[in-house]
Amino acid sequence: MKKLALFAAFLFGAIITQAQTEIKLDEVAKHVGDSVHVCGKVFSARYFENAKNNPTLLNIGAAYPNQTLTVVIYGDVRSQFSIAPETCFKDQVICIHGKVELFKDKPQIVIYSSKQVSVAVKDKLQE
Repeated sequence: MKKLALFAAFLFGAIITQAQTEIKLDEVAKHVGDSVHVCGKVFSARYFENAKNNPTLLNIGAAYPNQTLTVVIYGDVRSQFSIAPETCFKDQVICIHGKVELFKDKPQIVIYSSKQVSVAVKDKLQE
């Protein structure tokens, strides 16, 4: 039974990875509703510990309010990171995979697992 559950989880992960389109940061607004893989530099970051769901916002491409993309990490997912996301990702080029949504006419990706975010390898640098 455990082997079957592990196989199902692996298969689900493989399908999710295949369903994502790798895009350039400046194309993110054209992919609302799509699952994508995108990389860019975090120019500003902020943790709202007293707000509903305790969001951390990572602003990619430029500092707020001119960001190209906002990565949203709610408090329950934030606890999956060993270092506070606003600290470890600030001024880093990161890669994110997830579904692009609009919030107040700006693209965002909500993170549901720490595995959706990683520091970029050198060939993925896009600023």
